[in-house]
Amino acid sequence: MSTTKKTLKRELILRAASMIVQEAGVEKLTLEAVAKKAGVSKGGLLYHFPNKDELILGMVEQLSTSFITEFNERAEKDTHSQGRWTRAYMNTSFSGDQDASDLYTALSAAQFTNPHMLKRLQDEYANIQNKIENDELDPVRSTIVRLAIDGLWFAEMFGLALPNEELKQKIIEELKTYIKEDE
Repeated sequence: MSTTKKTLKRELILRAASMIVQEAGVEKLTLEAVAKKAGVSKGGLLYHFPNKDELILGMVEQLSTSFITEFNERAEKDTHSQGRWTRAYMNTSFSGDQDASDLYTALSAAQFTNPHMLKRLQDEYANIQNKIENDELDPVRSTIVRLAIDGLWFAEMFGLALPNEELKQKIIEELKTYIKEDE
């Protein structure tokens, strides 16, 4: 099997796993269910992911790498140094890309099955937090923005008193006032 074909099959499997967690919950994530959803044999799935932990770890790694890459690219393209990391975090989180939602789905699956899988991402988030705290902004305000964004994700992920879309947009606009550059 060519490398490209392997990569595509792997991505198909990871996407199927994420869909199962989103649609039915972590408890319904089985290798059989993922193979069926992805349209591959169980043997084909096991070739890429020999067990459920490896599958969940694959989800976390793929999505966290994607999120971190986009976050860094947005910050590097920002022409205003003040607040660039905090803006990059906000814009990556609310880019409308499915990856952010999928990342939280993967994190939920990892936390549920084996919290040690989150170590690499915890380290990445410590790095993000360090960048946000040293963003030429008040570190309390920039951290409040990050935590509010994480809170919105958490509410979405678990369906906990999620604000309606209009209120969510107002919250995002208010958060933006916390990270404007000085004129």
